Amino acid sequence: MRANSLALRLFMSATLWTVVILFVTGFVLSTLYRQAVERSFDRRLSVYLRTLVAEVAAPEASDARTPQPLGEPLFDLPLSGWYWQITRLQGSTPEVRSSRSLWDAGLPHLVDRNVPIAVDGTRRSYVEGPEGQRLRLVERLVDLGEDGRFLVAVAGDSQEIEEETRSFDRALLVTFGSLIAVLLLTTLFQVRFGLAPLKRISEGLAAIRTGTAERLEGRFPVEIAPLARETNALIEANREIVERARTHVGNLAHALKTPLSVMVNEASARVGDPLAQKVLEQAEIMRDQVARHLERARLAARMTVVGTVTDVVPVVHALARTMEKIHVARGIAIAVDAPASAKFQGEQPDLEEMLGNLVDNACKWAQSRVSIEVLSEYANGKPMLRLIVDDDGPGLTAAQREQVARRGRRLDETKPGSGLGLSIVVELASLYGGSVNLGAAPIGGLRAELVLPAI
Repeated sequence: MRANSLALRLFMSATLWTVVILFVTGFVLSTLYRQAVERSFDRRLSVYLRTLVAEVAAPEASDARTPQPLGEPLFDLPLSGWYWQITRLQGSTPEVRSSRSLWDAGLPHLVDRNVPIAVDGTRRSYVEGPEGQRLRLVERLVDLGEDGRFLVAVAGDSQEIEEETRSFDRALLVTFGSLIAVLLLTTLFQVRFGLAPLKRISEGLAAIRTGTAERLEGRFPVEIAPLARETNALIEANREIVERARTHVGNLAHALKTPLSVMVNEASARVGDPLAQKVLEQAEIMRDQVARHLERARLAARMTVVGTVTDVVPVVHALARTMEKIHVARGIAIAVDAPASAKFQGEQPDLEEMLGNLVDNACKWAQSRVSIEVLSEYANGKPMLRLIVDDDGPGLTAAQREQVARRGRRLDETKPGSGLGLSIVVELASLYGGSVNLGAAPIGGLRAELVLPAI
């Protein structure tokens, strides 16, 4: 799940940056291409402009009403969008000569609009022409001294520029769109298959946690292989630590049992001695405390082992057969209802101890039958097992159920046992993150529900 989330984030990030970069690149290319088209258009207009300037500057042209044709039929076609205009700036009424295409209209003067002069001495800008056309206009001021000053202007329909730019933008859009699709597919491929080893490691760790595997198996890329090796080394080191802890617990148990046994034997030999009776009393308490804390240490060590899983069905059936043999004289029948898929996330001895205590108590108090039911469910988003043990005995009141859960408390001294069984079950279940609940059984006796983690 985390590997998939990482892959999704990487893919989205790559997609976003790809789109942003290509968008900026496309905008820059479109702008540069438009400028190139404008320069090309301006060069075309400049050729016509130089021709007109040359004719205006020629001595024999001073009396000519109209310059020679420029070789472009559009200048003779009315309102074609291609125009030239020569304005002689003399006196209060300037003299204007223009192409036939202008008809009775005229071109605006860029010099009056404060358009800056370019390096070649011309002014260039977009203006509105006759019929609302958008024109690209190039204008130059020619000073002939005594012959006067002339504004020579040539304009062309900027529709050509717009069409060229739109054509390029469409081609750019198709090209970059295809490029984005290819890049996204490539990125998706790289993210999906490049992160596949991490997904395998994630699945392998999940398998180790649930007990279906003991280590990360398979070959990994060079970049991921050290992570897999270190993970396996960590798992092995954890197992070794747990084994050493178990060994120390066992050694401590043996080391304490021997002096306690010596003390009990010496005190038992002094019958009637109040001091000896006190020693026996305290020695029993010490034995109980040692057993209790050693059991907790043993279970805590087991809980640190990764991947311990126990099949529930064999344990339940084995306990049922054993208890039926123990109580065969009373004719106790034990019914079992457990799904084959039920698995306890813990060690088998702990499950046997917890469930065995509950079944043993049920058999002691039952009249004729005991039932064991195993249910798989979810609690707080985690898989759990609910093991229900019912008997048809006399049952317990709410106050009695609270009392028997206390360590060493027994309601009937005629029944065998020390009164520690249920409290031990409660402690073991809590260490596993589970619980024990007592209630009334539908068949008339006591119901004990044991909730434990599952997979």
